[in-house]
Amino acid sequence: MGNLIFRKTAKNANMDIAGSCKITIAEVEEIVPAGSLDPDVIHVPGVLVQRIVKTDVDEKPIERLALHKDGGLQIPGTPEYIRKRVRIAKRAAKEIKTGMFINLGLGMPTLIPNFLPEGVQIVLHGENGVMGVGPYPKEGQQDPDLINASRETITLEPGASTFSSSTSFGIIRGNHLDLTVLGGMQVSSSADLANWLVPGFKVKGMGGAIDLVSSKAKCIVCMDHLAYGNAKILEKCALPLTGKGVVDMLITNYGVFEFRKDTGMTLIEIADDITLDQVKEITPGPFAVDSNLKFMQQ
Repeated sequence: MGNLIFRKTAKNANMDIAGSCKITIAEVEEIVPAGSLDPDVIHVPGVLVQRIVKTDVDEKPIERLALHKDGGLQIPGTPEYIRKRVRIAKRAAKEIKTGMFINLGLGMPTLIPNFLPEGVQIVLHGENGVMGVGPYPKEGQQDPDLINASRETITLEPGASTFSSSTSFGIIRGNHLDLTVLGGMQVSSSADLANWLVPGFKVKGMGGAIDLVSSKAKCIVCMDHLAYGNAKILEKCALPLTGKGVVDMLITNYGVFEFRKDTGMTLIEIADDITLDQVKEITPGPFAVDSNLKFMQQ
């Protein structure tokens, strides 16, 4: 009959796109006799599907295999590279409180759960249609139908749920998230963010970043203060913007900035291995300094 059921995060945009054209073709893993499926669990009614093709692939491929390995946190890169990222992730974790619904972007933000204070309980959201993202699976536990928005293999926490991308973005646009933490290419002194276009690299698109920063969730950006010696905190972003005036807090390896209504971009914490004059020298974007400037929390 063309009725479709999807497993776990394979729902994503598949539930929404069926029927959007004159002809919808569904590649399926199994075809069963009409009436075999419970009507209450159908994700796409057959009226929206004109063709079904049974796949001849025995094993579904995994695009980005991510595994939880024994021995603690493992980050590739040089000791300096790892030190910078751990410093930023540890500081960002200080902003997270029990009960928050949170979306974590690609890269550095995904390290944050490793540094949550003991006892803090949160629920992680994925734009591809999942609430309650757990840690990476152990070897042998990976499931090609269970991935995050970065297409990495994940697990689910107790109480988790999977749903369509339209529901996922309804959660974002309906302001049901408390916090979003994103990476950044550039941030301006007026809280603008550019984070979806990587110069010199082909990217698949901006993902959910524009929706996330446009919601009422607190927006924290985690990024290196410099990129190959070039400034990333500017008076005005040179790259295409993700959002204007959307950043609430910026955390780099050299400091923490708040974007305030009265003083604008304000340095509230500074790393213990750099001076204020040095921060000013490598930060073209103008900023104020809090009268109670502290060292970065760890």
